[in-house]
Amino acid sequence: MSELYIGTDLVDIDRIKISIEKYQTKFLDRVFSAEEQEYCQSKSNPAIHYAGRFAAKEAVIKSIKSSGFDKHIELRSISIINNADGSPHVDLDIKYNGLVKVSISHTETHAIAFALSELNH
Repeated sequence: MSELYIGTDLVDIDRIKISIEKYQTKFLDRVFSAEEQEYCQSKSNPAIHYAGRFAAKEAVIKSIKSSGFDKHIELRSISIINNADGSPHVDLDIKYNGLVKVSISHTETHAIAFALSELNH
């Protein structure tokens, strides 16, 4: 039997853009994997994609934490990579007995993400 848990997060794209400009690689390396950075930097407006992945990581943390997981989760321990069809895929570098799916969307000013965790018992 499995149980489902959700998480959501909304991010102001300018907030992420300011963090990138102010802290540069220190911020990027603390939050995003090399593969995530490569993907975002390949886009015409990288800040939108960084914000989407940041929101996705926060949503993933919220969904996992709502399942009763009580250990600290670093943003860097979650990687949001695109599948061949362009859909986002969640890779976790933590011990979690479940599967996490995520959906990301954005406008010019905000990025939003929803995460669904399925905990297996």
